[in-house]
Amino acid sequence: MFKGIGWLSLFVCILALPLLAPSPVRAEKPLVVGMELAYPPFEMTDTSGKPDGVSVQLAYELGKALGRPVKIKNMAFDGLIPALKTGKIDLIISSMTATAERARSIDFSDPYLTTGLCLLVRKSLPANDIEELDQPGRTIAVKKGTTGHSYAAAHLRNASVLVLDKEAAAVLEVVQGKADAFIYDQMSTYRHYQRNKATTRAILKPFQTESWAIGIRKGNDDLKAKINRFLADFRRSGGFERLGERYLKEEKEAFRQLGFPFFL
Repeated sequence: MFKGIGWLSLFVCILALPLLAPSPVRAEKPLVVGMELAYPPFEMTDTSGKPDGVSVQLAYELGKALGRPVKIKNMAFDGLIPALKTGKIDLIISSMTATAERARSIDFSDPYLTTGLCLLVRKSLPANDIEELDQPGRTIAVKKGTTGHSYAAAHLRNASVLVLDKEAAAVLEVVQGKADAFIYDQMSTYRHYQRNKATTRAILKPFQTESWAIGIRKGNDDLKAKINRFLADFRRSGGFERLGERYLKEEKEAFRQLGFPFFL
């Protein structure tokens, strides 16, 4: 009798073994990073259509540091903050300036790049700064949702402001003489001037300094701290310098010759 009970107990224990076995390790959830892939060399696609650029590589390096695979989600720039707030993306890495207005909706990491607003102007235009451009009869193009758009809305009182959805469309307005200037960041302005020397000039001295940072949903303090540690380590290890050499070598030398500090 006791022997029968012993075998029965052993049988029950054997049946229970699979329940006590360790469960398989759960794969880390992908880190979904939003950006607009229309801003080379920071956010773009390569010849095969895959995401590439400074911001894309920065996202991949961040994913490695966090131990999470990265998924790049391409979307319009002015849709990035709404997507972050509603959980459609986890982070924004899209050459986004950390402004007080944006910080009311989302959190930002420590800055990883400092640049500034400057001007791409018609070649024949005599103006050399933003104040000279803010005159009746002048038309200044801006890209919707950018800090150039915000600056124009807040500070330009006399010139007409032309708001466009695409960076390329704003450049074309200046190239064709339909707009007198386009407000944008230093690097992009320099690159657009290089492609359109016959019809444009670049006024590269910034009239407003800006810092780019990674956008984070409010309340994710632990993730924010990890991102800030990553950015500090990445800079200390020469990561940003390597990205500059890979994607911005020509521009870095041009800025040195012009006497402007390189921002990456």
